[in-house]
Amino acid sequence: MDSLFNARQEGGYTVVEFQTDSLTHPLEIERIGHALYRLVEQDGKRSVLLDFSRVKYLSSQAIGIILTLNKKLSQAEDSAVVLCGVGTQLMQLLKITRLDQLLKIAPTQAEALKH
Repeated sequence: MDSLFNARQEGGYTVVEFQTDSLTHPLEIERIGHALYRLVEQDGKRSVLLDFSRVKYLSSQAIGIILTLNKKLSQAEDSAVVLCGVGTQLMQLLKITRLDQLLKIAPTQAEALKH
């Protein structure tokens, strides 16, 4: 789909695996945002699993896209945004911003797909 991430259907989720260690470049993040919003708005995907296993760095713009995606999906029934593969550094960021309380976070993709 995109060199920055792969998307596939598995277990009722659209699994998005990021293929870069840094989600900080504004133009790349904008492209990712448009692609993710398209999955929800045009393709009708309702459950999205974002796998951050390879990601070490995340910008505030990237967090904004995650929050917007979460807001779009929270308005629909039987929908969810779940994050997985969140490393120590990213988890610290999510805790500092208190987003760990707002977003669903699973340790691994396998764990997330069980639910």
